[in-house]
Amino acid sequence: CIRDSMEALATGYGLVEGPLWVAGRGLLFSDVLNGGVFCIDPHGAVTSVFEHRRGIGGMALHEANGLVVSGRNVSCKPFDGGATVTIMDSDPDAGIVGFNDLTTDAAGRIYAGSLGSSPVFEDGREPAAGELWLIDLDGSHRPVAPDIRLTNGLGFSPAGRTLYHSDSGVRSVNCYTVADNGDLGPKEVFVQTSEGVPDGLCVAQDGSVWVALAGGGHGVAVYAADGTRQDFLEIPVPMCTSVCFGGNDLKDLYVVSGSDGTGRDNAGTIYRERVGVAGVPVAPARVALR
Repeated sequence: CIRDSMEALATGYGLVEGPLWVAGRGLLFSDVLNGGVFCIDPHGAVTSVFEHRRGIGGMALHEANGLVVSGRNVSCKPFDGGATVTIMDSDPDAGIVGFNDLTTDAAGRIYAGSLGSSPVFEDGREPAAGELWLIDLDGSHRPVAPDIRLTNGLGFSPAGRTLYHSDSGVRSVNCYTVADNGDLGPKEVFVQTSEGVPDGLCVAQDGSVWVALAGGGHGVAVYAADGTRQDFLEIPVPMCTSVCFGGNDLKDLYVVSGSDGTGRDNAGTIYRERVGVAGVPVAPARVALR
């Protein structure tokens, strides 16, 4: 059921994605369809951070006072309005038409999922798988996991030794053992979803994995580290797209949504609920900007 404690903080967006808590600012989020990055402060006031850019499915802070964003490429946009720096570009000839969700590890390396075809915008391509890429501290990049049907949420276990990754195309959250150099072990299935499609995810300090269920999922499923489903947090709309922890103690859960299934094109909403466990903090990116 929908909990009385679930607050709707802001609405009126096409497809909200990429929620990212930034201490001292609030929650950053994107509108994939209409463009732009916005910030909602702890009191619910919304301001524009970056205008125009569409297709941002994932975001991370960069230590150089910028925001790493996905979309047609992976790039860093300085908060002071300086020039955008491309970190990894698309390459349609090589089957990379863009990037969806991304995250960072404790060292500041970036993991970003590539798209073989766009799940949102018409690109004239047949549906195609992508890969999971590691962008290393020196700015070099390499694929670390192949055959991702529709890349989505990414998050590390508290110790950083396991990476969780949603593949919406096969309704699976996969997990990988992480080597010291950032390479990944073989893909293993963590959970398969039947009610809704796994989208964005985040991880709590107790090792639980919180997965947004899109495509009629209506909320966030919570799984213990062994894959046992522990809880479900329902939202009033079908298209639950992503989730992250925020607040000063990382115990505010932010849940974001899209408009699909509502009969409107501006039903994307940001929700907040207080929870009993803190999230794993996400480190800023430290990759070279060149």
